[in-house]
Formats: sequence, structure tokens, C-alpha cells
Amino acid sequence: MKTFADLNVGDEFYSECNISSPELDAYLKFSGIKNIIYDDTKSDKEKRMVSGRAILSKMEGEFTRLEQMYGNLLIFYGIDGDPEWKNRQTRFLKPLYTGEKLKIKFRISDKREVNEEFGLIAVDFEGTNQEGKTVVVSKKNLYQMKLDFKQ
Repeated sequence: MKTFADLNVGDEFYSECNISSPELDAYLKFSGIKNIIYDDTKSDKEKRMVSGRAILSKMEGEFTRLEQMYGNLLIFYGIDGDPEWKNRQTRFLKPLYTGEKLKIKFRISDKREVNEEFGLIAVDFEGTNQEGKTVVVSKKNLYQMKLDFKQ
């Protein structure tokens, strides 16, 4: 586990995952999303398009499970627009389908102390599919992090 003091702007971490059809169904049920594009009318062997928010949710889950992050007190604080990116936050560039591999790069893009107890890190997410094509870019995902957290 890396502490707040150990993290630096520019640090990168990587993960891989996929989203199965049952996971997508569970997410859609929980979120209450009702959109015909996600309806489960296909056989178990056919791929289904994954909701963009489901992809982001999975990416955040992967971030919190990274060996470098797990064990810290992390509080999802919000998503700021990136001034260098015309204040945009997230863009979905290609669809992702159930069962496809999602390769994720997490990059620390900002770090600052908020007070004597907490710091704030901004993490840029970038997800690519198994062909190496960018699926999603999400900038300035903010996490409050306890400065001196002991489990």
C-alpha cells in the first residue's frame, strides 16, 4: 500500500478486468437504468453493450482494489472538469461489450493537502479494449485520502 506521501503526480498504475452479462444485469437493476440498448434479449453467448456508468463504476472498483491503494481511507469526492480539456470530465469513445477485456491505466494528475487530516488526489482513468482502442477517458476523478491512516 502506498500512503498519500508516497504518491506523486505522474504515477501510473494498471489493471485489467471485464464485465460479464450477469454483472451488467446487476448494475442495471441496482441503478434503475431502463434503456432498450441494454435489455437482456440476447443469448448468453452474444455480447451486450455495457453502460458507460457501469464501465466507470468498474474502473473505480479496480482503482480501490489496486495493491497500491487498498488499505487507505479513500473517499470518492467528485469529478472535476479538466481546464486543459475544456472542463470536460469523461468521454466514451468506443463501445465496450460484455466479456471483452478492459485494460485500465490510472494516472495521478494532481495531489494536494486539504487540511491536517486529509489530502486530495486527482486520478485520470483511461480504458482500452483488447484491441488497444480507447474506450473511455475520465479526468480528475477526485479522492480524499487520509494523510496518516493506519489500519
